[in-house]
Parts: sequence; C-alpha cells; structure tokens
Amino acid sequence: MSALPVVVAVVPEPLFAEFFSRADAERLAAAAERLGGSFVRVDRLTDAALDAVRVVITSWGIGSFDQEALSSMPALELVAHTGASVKAFATEELFDRGVVVTQAGAGMARSVAEVSLAFTLALLHRVPEMHNGLRDGGWYDPDVGAQHEILDAPIAVIGASRTGRAYLDLIRALGARPLLVDPTLDPAAASALGAELVALDDALSRARIVAVHAPTLPETHHLIGRRELALMPDGAGLVNTARSWLVDEEALVDEVRAGRLSAAIDVFDEEPFGAEHPLRSLPGALLTPHRAAGTTEGRLRQGRIVADELDDFAAGRPLAHAIDRAHLASMA
Repeated sequence: MSALPVVVAVVPEPLFAEFFSRADAERLAAAAERLGGSFVRVDRLTDAALDAVRVVITSWGIGSFDQEALSSMPALELVAHTGASVKAFATEELFDRGVVVTQAGAGMARSVAEVSLAFTLALLHRVPEMHNGLRDGGWYDPDVGAQHEILDAPIAVIGASRTGRAYLDLIRALGARPLLVDPTLDPAAASALGAELVALDDALSRARIVAVHAPTLPETHHLIGRRELALMPDGAGLVNTARSWLVDEEALVDEVRAGRLSAAIDVFDEEPFGAEHPLRSLPGALLTPHRAAGTTEGRLRQGRIVADELDDFAAGRPLAHAIDRAHLASMA
C-alpha cells in the first residue's frame, strides 16, 4: 500500500511546471518522505486524501481555509504559498489552529522591478505616445513631449518594499537620482539604499517619474490621489506595478487624457477591465495585464523558495518566509 499524502500541492499542472524545476519537484517528494508519507499534486484540494496531510502548497484560486476545510485536515501544520498575498485564503481559524503560513513573494521582486524599470525608460523616452501615434497611422509628432534619459533623472520611489529596493538598485545603476518616500526609514537608512529621503509632496513635485511600491494598508488607499497627481510636473510619468489600491485610477485617467501626465500600469481597479475602459485608448498610457511578476526566472525562484521552506520544515528549522495574521493587513 502506498503511503498517504502528507504534502499536497494544489497547483494546476501547467503552473506547477512553471514554479518547480525537476530538481525542486524532487525535493518536495523527498521532504514528504522525511515527513512520513508521500507527495501529490492536485488541481483541487478535494482531489486528495487529506487525513494525514501536514503541508499544503497553494497557488491562486484555492478556496478559503475555513473551519469546514480545516476539519478535513486534522494534521495540517504548514501552508506554503507559491505567490505573495495569502489574503484570499488565509483565515483567522487557520492562524488560531497554529498553522504556519509562508509565501514566496520575495521571488517576485526582481521581475517586478525590471518591469518597473522598463516602464520608467518607456515613459522617459515617450515610447507609448510614439508607438500609439505610429499604430494609428501618424509619424513624428512634436507634441508627444520632451524625451529624457534616465541619467540624472529625479525618480520618486514610493515605498522601500522588496520590489522598491530592487527597483532602487536598478535605477541607481543607470545613474538616476532616487527620491525615496517611506515613513518607516530615517535619512541614514535611505542613504544606505542610495536615495534621498523626502516627504511625499516634495517627491511628487520634483520627480520626472513616480514609481509606486508601497504596501496596501488602510492609510495607503489612494495615496496618490487627485491632489497628489496635481503636484507632479507637466510631462511627468507614473509607474504602478504594485496595487491599484495605491492610486486613484479615475484621477489618473483624467490627467493622462488631458496629456499632462503619462502612465505605465500593470495593476487595475477591475481585472480584467472592459473593452471600453478609457485607459485602452489613451496615447500616453502603457498597459500590461498584471503580469509583471510572470518571468520564467521569477516563477522558478518562487518555487525554489517553497522547496526551501519545505526542506526547513521537514528538518525542524525556522522558516525564512513565515508570516503571521498581522501581515494580512498589508496584503491586497
């Protein structure tokens, strides 16, 4: 008789292949053996025998770990998420049970930072306006606005998150002058990151590009609202690869429609948004469908983090990416 599953990955097969190399998939199976059972991948949690399950590896779309779900998993000790936010499935009951929850958001930071850099360069060089003008049948239009290099460009970084710090590294390497907004840091800490610590209004009024990397907290809802957008200089650009929660989308649409600001956005209030959404037709907007973290390398880093966490769990070592219920407040 085969051993009961003790590690279950609720990850669709194509996505599992994106996250886990052959070597890391083998590590999951080996860790399950050390935990006294087997490893199984399923599409739905209900597809597996759950009585002996000690670890559930999750991806997007899994249901809530409510009392009913937890009652079917009396041995559950760890939920390891291949993504970043666990808010969609983590519950008070899960934490009340003492289940450890980890996530692989650190694996996304470089991918998202690179898209933020690509967005930054595109806005500085007026790529959206010129691309859209050519696509619509035009040629050179002097009204697209001034083109700029990133060298010596003042760039506001809103939030020294993991992604914010990765983005800081990239823009500093290209010679930008970073202006950092983060109330949790002092000037010395910002200087160590190669940035000048400034207040939000100061950053907005000085920056050629504003890149948003702040957490989703109650106090950061529409952190960049109509008043804040009005502080940005004519011709400046806004980059958002974090969460739409942070920016008043309607106010941003108005500024881009007026041609005063440009924007490069990966996250939206409604996803997917409708065919008639105004952002689709604005010449100063560059849009991607919430895929900034979707690189091959980033996905494999996320899987590697999960495999590392499972190795440490099986060995009784502390987990590097564990979170507690307090973290849920900063997750969208």
